[in-house]
Amino acid sequence: MFSIFKRKRLALNPVPLTLAQSWWLFAAAIAALVPLLEHIPVWLSATAAVGMAWRAWLIWRAGRLPPRWLLFILVAAGCVAVAVEYRTLFGRNPGLALLVMFLALKLLELRSARDGVTVVLLGCFLLLASFFFNQSIAAALLVTVALIVIVAALLSLQHVSTPRRQLQQSALLLAQALPFMLVLFVLFPRVQGPLWGLPQDAFTASSGLSESMSPGSISKVAQSDAIAFRVKFKGQPPPPQQQYWRGLTLTQYDGVSWKYRPEPEMSELPYEPTGKSIDYEVTLEPHNQRWLFALEKAGELPPASSISRDGLILANQPVRNRLRYSMRSYPDLATDPKTTVRIFKAALQLPNGVNPRTRALAESWRAQYDDPEKIVQVAIAFFQSQFLTYTLNPPLMQENAVDAFLFQHKRGFCEHFASAFAFAMRAALIPARIVGGYQGGEVNPVDGYFTVRQYDAHVWVEVWLKGRGWVRVDPTADSAPSRIENGLSQAVAANESLPLMARNNYAWLRELRYRWDATANAWNQAILGFNPERQRDLLSKLGMPEPDWKQMTAWLAALCGLLLLGFTLFALHQREQRDEAGRIWQAFQRRLARREITIAAWMGPATYASYAAAQLPQHATAIHAIAECYAALRYAPEQTAAHLAHFKALVARFKP
Repeated sequence: MFSIFKRKRLALNPVPLTLAQSWWLFAAAIAALVPLLEHIPVWLSATAAVGMAWRAWLIWRAGRLPPRWLLFILVAAGCVAVAVEYRTLFGRNPGLALLVMFLALKLLELRSARDGVTVVLLGCFLLLASFFFNQSIAAALLVTVALIVIVAALLSLQHVSTPRRQLQQSALLLAQALPFMLVLFVLFPRVQGPLWGLPQDAFTASSGLSESMSPGSISKVAQSDAIAFRVKFKGQPPPPQQQYWRGLTLTQYDGVSWKYRPEPEMSELPYEPTGKSIDYEVTLEPHNQRWLFALEKAGELPPASSISRDGLILANQPVRNRLRYSMRSYPDLATDPKTTVRIFKAALQLPNGVNPRTRALAESWRAQYDDPEKIVQVAIAFFQSQFLTYTLNPPLMQENAVDAFLFQHKRGFCEHFASAFAFAMRAALIPARIVGGYQGGEVNPVDGYFTVRQYDAHVWVEVWLKGRGWVRVDPTADSAPSRIENGLSQAVAANESLPLMARNNYAWLRELRYRWDATANAWNQAILGFNPERQRDLLSKLGMPEPDWKQMTAWLAALCGLLLLGFTLFALHQREQRDEAGRIWQAFQRRLARREITIAAWMGPATYASYAAAQLPQHATAIHAIAECYAALRYAPEQTAAHLAHFKALVARFKP
């Protein structure tokens, strides 16, 4: 009865944490929060830092933990702050914020190993949550380092060793888990979709082109060196004059902004591809829009996509994951010049009372020339004669922006050129629209991929010419041809600030960029791009032509079982090899057994030494020395080579 009461009392009063365990848990909390710092509000980071600093001060000074009523108040205040920040307590971002706050406050009530396990589990979940935002190589490496620290903290709850030894054991455990991870990666059913699927905040972060364009919008996109997509050509890339990656069509114009207007979609191409083709594969970064990018003119449609009547290739769902698709384009193809009345009317619409000087100029062209092609040529010549400057930092233009660009400031980015030209064409009664996408790119000599970045964002104009259909006219290329031929860095002035990846100043930086891009691309293709289709292809090569959940489960169980068996046998073998002190102790016992002095199962080294010394008093000193040395080797935290050699020498000299 007394023993039962004692066990209950121990359960209610767990053993308090040691100083070393407290510091390990503190380090684990820091390791879990570091990968998330850029994804949580600054006030939350500061609050968590204050709570953790408070905990560090308590550990250092051996102070008393704050009362529970104070922690309850802090939790309530934190929940209110999160609700105010995000307008809800549900979803990815508010849920993550709550967990960060709970982890910081949990440190202020750490009393036992059970509390420590809670901190470890919270830390592991937060590391997983960091992949909701970033799945790059750098993020994976940072999470791996943090996980080593967290597992070391978990090991400290079982036994405390030196920090170096603790980290080594943690890294070894994670290394032993790698084969299981690889088996699960290959055989576990892949789920097509993002890591986080709540619609309200799963895809709030996106970059690139949007559904509207106003003065300055494209130049802002061009300030980023983020990758838009990568292309693998089957052969040499086309010349720069053909590197127009068509994305969306902007038709509606309100005097300031051009906007995308959805058109009816078709599941098949409205024309017959002919001529010389270009084959390539696109790896598109997620941008949370439906449009896909391809060279003109598309000769096929990717799976699960359609094409609109204005030539826009659309995925069935917004691109929220990295998407890879094969394409074939025909750069010299003249498409069917037929179009709908609705598209014609939209391509001629202009608001009243805006840009009067440009409107009057275009009307004079129309009065002077009857041929639309001649008007287009005259307009191009006019743009060239104005000596317009291509710049990443155009002046702010709102009212009558086209007039201000053509006749006053004469400084602009591609959206200013395209907007002014399209306006002039419509004023001259020539249907025109703006096409948004990317122009150019760069071949990575390390892996051969053609990389298109956000600073390659570009807009141009399509005009309708009878008998030819929609014809591309790029007023930027006519006024600043170096933009098309040599890229952004050669088209702007030398004193303008460029994105880091667009600069050509440093050869070593460019070489480093190539290698990093190639490594990141390999990671994306092999790891992040391992989708259900690629999994089925791999499994079919491994002998499962039609893999289903039964086959995959059987293979998964068999391989994991073999791995467990192999690790078990290896551990037993290593234990036998490493337990040299035990083998020497057994040799000592065999020598005493010759004198009919045997050890009982219940005897420890000290008891056995006392029993043997009583039987052989002339060897009592040597027997006790051997037993003490063995006990030190067996139960001390570390076995040193010097101690083991001393123990071996003692047993070798012992001859009863």
